[in-house]
Amino acid sequence: MTAAEISRIAGVTRATVSNWRRRHDDFPAPSAGTESSPLYDLPAVQAWLRGRGHTSTASPTEELRTALRLLGPGSGVAARLFPLAAAASRRTPEALAELAAAPDDQLIARAEKTAGELPAAVPEAEPVRYGPDDADAVRALLGCVREAGPQAAVDVLAERELDEGAASGVYQTPEGLAVLMARLLPAEASRVLDPACGSGTLLAAAARRDARKLFGQDSLPVQGRRTAVRLLLAAPEAETTIRVGDSLRDDAFPDVTVDAVLCNPPFADRDWGHDELAYDPRWAYGLPPRLESELAWVQHALAHLEPGGHAVMLLPPALAFRSSGRRVRAELIRAGALRAVISLPARAAYPLHIGLQIWVFQRPEPGGTDRTTVLFVDGEGEQRDGAPGTASATDTATADAGTRGGSRPRRSGLSSSAASSSAASFDWAGLTDRVLGQWAAFTTAPDTYADEPGVARAVPLVDLLDDVVDVTPARHVRATAADIDPAALARRVDDLYEQLTEQVTALAASSASGGWQPSGASAREWRTATVSDLARGGALTVLRAATPGTRGSKGSGTPAVERPVLAARDIAAGNPPSGTAVDIHTDAAQPVIAGDVLVRAVAGGGETAAMTRVADDRDAGALLGQHIHLLRPDPARLDPWFLAGFLGAEDNIASASTGSSLVHVTPGRLRVPLLPLEEQRRYGEAFRRVHELRAAVLRTADLAADTAATLTTGLTAGVLLPPAGPASPGTPGSRSV
Repeated sequence: MTAAEISRIAGVTRATVSNWRRRHDDFPAPSAGTESSPLYDLPAVQAWLRGRGHTSTASPTEELRTALRLLGPGSGVAARLFPLAAAASRRTPEALAELAAAPDDQLIARAEKTAGELPAAVPEAEPVRYGPDDADAVRALLGCVREAGPQAAVDVLAERELDEGAASGVYQTPEGLAVLMARLLPAEASRVLDPACGSGTLLAAAARRDARKLFGQDSLPVQGRRTAVRLLLAAPEAETTIRVGDSLRDDAFPDVTVDAVLCNPPFADRDWGHDELAYDPRWAYGLPPRLESELAWVQHALAHLEPGGHAVMLLPPALAFRSSGRRVRAELIRAGALRAVISLPARAAYPLHIGLQIWVFQRPEPGGTDRTTVLFVDGEGEQRDGAPGTASATDTATADAGTRGGSRPRRSGLSSSAASSSAASFDWAGLTDRVLGQWAAFTTAPDTYADEPGVARAVPLVDLLDDVVDVTPARHVRATAADIDPAALARRVDDLYEQLTEQVTALAASSASGGWQPSGASAREWRTATVSDLARGGALTVLRAATPGTRGSKGSGTPAVERPVLAARDIAAGNPPSGTAVDIHTDAAQPVIAGDVLVRAVAGGGETAAMTRVADDRDAGALLGQHIHLLRPDPARLDPWFLAGFLGAEDNIASASTGSSLVHVTPGRLRVPLLPLEEQRRYGEAFRRVHELRAAVLRTADLAADTAATLTTGLTAGVLLPPAGPASPGTPGSRSV
């Protein structure tokens, strides 16, 4: 382990670890690495820390990762711990603590018995056996289940097994996207298949919509085990069948037909079986080209549907226009199998640099109603406000964390938490409302559906069957001059200019110099304490939203909440609470009160958006969303804005975080200067002014972008005229083109 990892375990800075190495002769010597980057033996370091009374400040998930890594590659313990994680979820926290405290021999015996309760539920799981060397990993797993929830423990196990198997290009379908895709299915869909089930996110979303027979298959055994355990946790009443294998080459459910298919299949897989499957009866709409593996997955899904059944699939945007897939696209349209194409913004899901698309299919029914149109929805822009074709607020999604290189196909699932973390800050609630509103109107009365130019349009099949057969939503929904009311657009421009003028005035007031003074010839120095130290001393309380999806309420759909939800994206963008029930875990919702200090738990590497803020009256009463740490200071000892300002400093966040593309903040390691309350308040007032300046800049930028987009739309569509001025026609010196 590195010095940085030692600092995380001990809850100290790297400088402290360096001091230990110099000052203490008994500090473990490096066992590997180089002189500039030494590596230490983990058990030796842990023993040294225990001998000096240093307890671990690592999170339960980090403790589990450390215990698994200690066993080394090839131990296979991660795979053997899946059944124990599922079984442990049915124990009370007290029972788990009592089991973890047992001596090693009793712990191993009781863990084997506990894990043996669910041997048949997990595919390719042999009878579980643990050895004496596994005791620490078993204890860490029980602690993770108890403190962070069973789903968090399962994710760590899968992460470890995927890393050992070098399964790159495996990412999880974001929770918000899974909810949207599941809600595009008819409410009565009871039997659901995911032929590339990955981590089981889509099937779990279907279970929350009252699906009662769930079928899943994945080519990776770890993903099959993970899905099985996830569904045992999320939908214990459902009848679940999970299989391992290649769905295209070795379909585990050849005779099964279902009401619905949800799928996020591998992309750009050139080795999907084109030659050996050339005469497969599933290709009812034409042999998929070698480079169009996604069209093989589409027809595989349709082949498993009952007549009239729906399939909702996440697909790459190139599938909508590549010439190699034109004939199969044309047949899908001609047969009425393609019902809708919905574009998503970039960074909504991996790969982060492109905007993926949701395609909705329906298997034609013999003698059924002829379908004459396809719905296109452009979800790439923010929600429109006013004239069609104008964009409003800036994108507040987490900064692009990059994608993995290479030519391997991207699979649904997860090898890193980056995908779900990045998408967590995306406004899924707003996008879901827009998409479902259009889909409901279209399916209720497709013949009388009213287009919303710039957002959604129902296009006749005959208009799609040209030489290109391009089904890219942006091509079909963009507003034309005939869709725009010139007078309404002019009024909107005037309104935007008025708002922008007011906001620029507010920005000028916020940015006025306030008498900032240098501290002297050099920077101030002060003693500091960690948040953990302050919490132990009673100066503040640390609360945190639980990991979603592990102990929520059972039943269908998304639970209703009567109060707003404060999401991590709201802190980054300076917005009031905008989350919904999807953004919280119902059994761990934490109401916010004015004066609470809110810290985002996840951020993109190099991100400059705000990491902290102090809750005010507009936040009071809101429920705490995912990926937020909540610190409740004692106002008699800590000023909230002083605390928020120092906690959000870039260096402070960096020293208390793990990760590179995405960083995960450990709140207990953040440091705060020890200053008298009166001096804290001086700093707090300064930090409050900085916060107001940042918020004013964001609001001004939003309005400026909206105004510019509206003017460009009006001028280029011919519904606005340039204002009269020196360069207008007829003015001396002007020339026509």
